[in-house]
Amino acid sequence: MPNDRILVVDDEETIREIVSSMLAGAHFQTRQAASGIEALAILESGEDFDLVLSDLMMAEMDGIALLERAKERYPDMPIVMVTAVHDIQVALQALRNGAYDYLLKPFEREQLLATVRRALENRRLKRENDAYRTNLEALVAARTQQWKTALSEIEKSYDITLEVLGDALDAKDAETEHHSRRVTAFTIAIARKMGLSKEEINVIARGAFLHDIGKMAISDYILHKPGKLTDDEMETMKEHCYRGYKIISRIPFLAEAAEIVYAHQERYDGLGYPRGLKGEEIPLGARIFAIADTLDAMRSDRDYRKAQSMQAVREEIRLWSGRQFDPQIVKVFLDMPDNIWDDLRDDINGKDPSEPTPSFPKV
Repeated sequence: MPNDRILVVDDEETIREIVSSMLAGAHFQTRQAASGIEALAILESGEDFDLVLSDLMMAEMDGIALLERAKERYPDMPIVMVTAVHDIQVALQALRNGAYDYLLKPFEREQLLATVRRALENRRLKRENDAYRTNLEALVAARTQQWKTALSEIEKSYDITLEVLGDALDAKDAETEHHSRRVTAFTIAIARKMGLSKEEINVIARGAFLHDIGKMAISDYILHKPGKLTDDEMETMKEHCYRGYKIISRIPFLAEAAEIVYAHQERYDGLGYPRGLKGEEIPLGARIFAIADTLDAMRSDRDYRKAQSMQAVREEIRLWSGRQFDPQIVKVFLDMPDNIWDDLRDDINGKDPSEPTPSFPKV
């Protein structure tokens, strides 16, 4: 049985009583208001109504004014207008302003009840739809959070994979670990300065970090030979680019990074190895890495020389712009302040030897 509450608004008491009686006979609860002003006061008092049934032409505040005020405050509450035949254009305007429907005087009881029931059913369906949408949004938010959590776990597994590969390379060549981390940090700094996206930088960072992974397939005799390598030994050493590519290209999330590993010894003028790629044929990450690698090599102590100054590094990279290095990336590098590189070296190497250094620099 219905127990919906309906506010009946009309400035004629007889009509209010008749309409209220018709509605009460169908088990609706009603309250009466003799004007638009009184109706608005009742609504603003906090009483809840499921529907307003209002005459269109009333003194003080007519039905149109009541409709506008009520819809402003209670947009979900249906309002049905009651009008005479000669006011039909005004009634149509009321529909355009948000009224659910209108009744023409005089109307039969069944006309009234049918219109009221349609309005209330429409309101119920809208509420169910709103509730469904709210629940759906909550479900989507929950699923999105689950996806983000899963993605975070996947990224953690990626880092673990990189750490394992880094540890394996470290076991092969004790000097490679710190070099790989430093050159990765330098590569990330240049890529950021170039305005690359986080996703692009992630790929480039992984390629930089694993650039020497192919050395795991090179014999210790060649890798650690103190003297100059023979021509055959040098050709074997050059194979580390391709071998590194083959090792990590099988790992799905490292497929793009593998291309950087493959091309990290190419030169901008096409005189590098292993494929003699030239200019933009070389992956962007490999072109950035080339500068970072030279920077780290020149700023590191070697058995045959001490680390060189930043001024010497800048001059060397400027000198080889357009030959070994991409000129556009050289410009970016030369615009960056010198202190960045020393700060990054300190962070990677660790100022306090007792503190662990992360295996993979974070983007």
